[in-house]
Amino acid sequence: MQADTTLLTTADGQPLKAALKSAASKAKRRAFYLVAPLLAFVLITFIFPIGQMLHQSVYNPDFTIHEDKGTKIQTPIMVNLQVWFRETEIGTVPDEAAFAALVSDLIQLRELRGQGEVGTRINYDVPGTRSLFTKSARRAAKLEAPFKEAVLDLDEDWADPELWQAMRTAASPYTMNFYLAALDMRRSETGEIVAVAENRQIRVKLFSRTLTLSIIITLTCFLLAFPIAHLLATLPLRYSNLLMILVLLPFWTSLLVRTTSWIVLLQSQGVLNDILVSLGIVGANGRVQLIYNEIGTVIAMTHILLPFMVLPLFSVMRTINPSYVRAARSLGATSWTAFRRIYLPQCVPGIGAGALLVFILAVGYYITPALVGGAKGTLISNEIAFHMTDSLNWSLAAALAALLLAGVLALYWLYDRLVGIDNLKLG
Repeated sequence: MQADTTLLTTADGQPLKAALKSAASKAKRRAFYLVAPLLAFVLITFIFPIGQMLHQSVYNPDFTIHEDKGTKIQTPIMVNLQVWFRETEIGTVPDEAAFAALVSDLIQLRELRGQGEVGTRINYDVPGTRSLFTKSARRAAKLEAPFKEAVLDLDEDWADPELWQAMRTAASPYTMNFYLAALDMRRSETGEIVAVAENRQIRVKLFSRTLTLSIIITLTCFLLAFPIAHLLATLPLRYSNLLMILVLLPFWTSLLVRTTSWIVLLQSQGVLNDILVSLGIVGANGRVQLIYNEIGTVIAMTHILLPFMVLPLFSVMRTINPSYVRAARSLGATSWTAFRRIYLPQCVPGIGAGALLVFILAVGYYITPALVGGAKGTLISNEIAFHMTDSLNWSLAAALAALLLAGVLALYWLYDRLVGIDNLKLG
């Protein structure tokens, strides 16, 4: 029979039940305070940036709001045209009212000096339109009714249905068009989702190339790392420590130095081609192209990412008892059978961890592919970097990064389903 805790008291006369509850609350608060700095660090440096990226991928207010760079005052723009878009259906041919609204908004843009930002926003969907907006905004105040005829006389590109569909889509700051662009798709004049012209379909190819090269790099790293890790795990300690220093040596060298070293080695007049010519394997005029293509990317990135495969494999192999394989051999198993059925299954946690780590790092690399890959060896990360630093289309860059993040999460989920995340072992 249990005692009634409501009748029991502590030494200071406090009811025991209340004292236990208070002690448990204090323990929970103390545990929270201990992890609070780490939680804040993760939120600030990881969760919030990813959330901002996902928001940026669907939000672009450059067509609807102008922000003064000095005062940071935000002013609604293109208001009249937004009203016309709301009152008409998709595919409606622009009439006199539409062009009158356009002229009025262009005059406001000229006063705010915001025609460049608006033109850049539409230029994301219809290339070549930034100059159209800047030129038209300069002359908008001199246009007179009928405005449709006056605007078309100014530049007949204003009659392009694709341009009006792009402005209709941009009239809402929230749009999925950047995800469509990331998948080489767009909205037609009638609002339907269609593929872009074949000569402009590059991003799906980059995603495919990134996936293919990352898989090849992961497999190559595994084939090279497995015997190295096995040797590390079986050698005497003094020899394995020396070999481990050689494995870790790339970490002590700048990434840029290692990448440029491969450029020296792989170029047409480089060391490797000179050796092949001197051995008579290739002729002086038949040097092998090993750089500024996919081959150069695979070689350089395999060298850089190899330690990330060796270390997880080594951490697992060193815990495997060699007597298991000896017992299988003593029971009549061949060396291959003992390896395949006894040794290899115990290495699965290290193989999975190494493969996952190398693959995720490979899909996000952009410095090495940019330097040694050329036009044929660049990855989707280089496209993201281009839109972040050169074209300044941050929304498209965020959409590309979000799709890349979704692919990595899908891979993580697949690994968990096939291997189990509990079996992941990094050290």
